[in-house]
Amino acid sequence: MKTLAKWSVHDYHQMIQAGILRDRRVELLAGEIVEMSPESPIHYSTAKRGAKYLEELLIDKADVRFNGPITLSNSEPEPDIAIVRLPESAYNHRHPQPEDIFWIVEVAKTSL
Repeated sequence: MKTLAKWSVHDYHQMIQAGILRDRRVELLAGEIVEMSPESPIHYSTAKRGAKYLEELLIDKADVRFNGPITLSNSEPEPDIAIVRLPESAYNHRHPQPEDIFWIVEVAKTSL
């Protein structure tokens, strides 16, 4: 029986810095580097409209991140929208972590 190697968030960041994952649309999910499928135009525009609406609604209450990474214990997904604590400058040197996150939104038409 073969076992897949699991990657840590630290390993993943080192691969990004070394350029190993350059030009590849991937995310770290549960310790596995997963190739992501391309976004359709309707997916992108729906998520973008949702993010713009939430930015207006939550101005000065939360930071609305669009297609940006969040850091979890063994994953670094890039949700369509993440509502996180202010100030926005808190994420200059790190991505939002669980204690920073209020809400995550994923847009899906055909998959979970």
